[in-house]
Amino acid sequence: MATKKAEMTPEEMEAKEQEEFNTGPLRVLTDSVKNNTQVLINCRNNKKLLGRVKAFDRHCNMVLEQVKEMWTEIPKASKGQKKGKPVNKDRFIAKMFLRGDSVILVLKNPLGAASAE
Repeated sequence: MATKKAEMTPEEMEAKEQEEFNTGPLRVLTDSVKNNTQVLINCRNNKKLLGRVKAFDRHCNMVLEQVKEMWTEIPKASKGQKKGKPVNKDRFIAKMFLRGDSVILVLKNPLGAASAE
């Protein structure tokens, strides 16, 4: 009963995509939208985002809310000094759009409901 995508009606395509969102790898994002839970996202710019997913698509483009962006900076060495110690930094972003091609990894919030704000 495997029908090719070209033979599917737009309604069938939509239903198949919804089924894949509910059962496939994108289920992590679907669950976050439904339950308003946090996810941890590793990005290609070596930053991590901890936030709630409001919407997403098949490309992993996402609208995120209550986002904490975290990264590490190594201070520039001044004259005659070795490189400084890495410094962990973060900032809060109320709402953002994240383009899917910068996403490497998406995890359910590892701390679970404990950090529900």
